[in-house]
Order: sequence, then C-alpha cells, then structure tokens
Amino acid sequence: MAIEVGTKAPDFELKDNHGRTVKLSEFRGAKNVVLLFYPFAFTGVCTGELCALRDELPTFENDDTQLLAVSNDSIHTLRVFAEQEGLDYPLLSDFWPHGETSRAYGVFDEEKGCAVRGTFIIDKEGVVRWTVVNGLPDARDLNDYVKALGSL
Repeated sequence: MAIEVGTKAPDFELKDNHGRTVKLSEFRGAKNVVLLFYPFAFTGVCTGELCALRDELPTFENDDTQLLAVSNDSIHTLRVFAEQEGLDYPLLSDFWPHGETSRAYGVFDEEKGCAVRGTFIIDKEGVVRWTVVNGLPDARDLNDYVKALGSL
C-alpha cells in the first residue's frame, strides 16, 4: 500500500547515475520534489515516460522543483540509459539493499522484484501532497503532475 497524501515522506539516501549521493532531506525547505518510481530502464513504457519528462524538464526541474526518478536498476545501467536517452535529471538507484526505498513508499512489487509506477509530489516541508500509483503496463499522465505542482 502506497503512502498517503498528508504523510511525511520517508527520507532516503540513494546514488544517482553518476555515483553521487542524493538525499531527499537535502531539498527540505528549498524545493518541492517530484519523486517518480519506475520499473526498469530500457523498457518501452518507462523510456516513453522518462523522455516525456525530459522534453518538459523546465516544468519539473527549476528553482522551485526537483525531479527525482527511482528504479531498482544499478547505477551503471542508469548511467548508460541516461546517456542514450539524453536524460539530464537524476536517475536514482534503489538497487541495494534491493528495493528498500520503493518498499518505504509502498510501491515495490515483491513478485516482479521492481517498483511499480508510483509518483509522489512532496512539498518543501517534506509532506506528500499528491500521489498516483499505476500498474506496470500503465503510463502516467504528465499533465496530472503539472496540475498537482500548480496547487502547491
């Protein structure tokens, strides 16, 4: 069960596709965060979603907002994926301990061994203000993110 709106977002510390450590708490007091979980790099729906975010990046990564995309892939896989697709925002690896952050947000599929498509918009105080969780084959609508960010 995914965490609910109004809940304090669980903090995490993950490596990005360049090996840098990213902590959710680093954005507290400074930026809203769009936290997006996706199953795997190099898959059709995931690639489509992440490239759509790339194409609208100023909406999701600016002075007020930070986009963080999380999968259970290794940082090495994420580095190649980002380079291939021209993704200039952080791709975070929830590889080891496998799925720990995905589990904390309630979006880890134990049978498949990966995160489902969960998105959490977290305000500057670290509280979840909007969320959507879709199954593995179901892409999310970026317009919903834009509306949710506009309401903060």
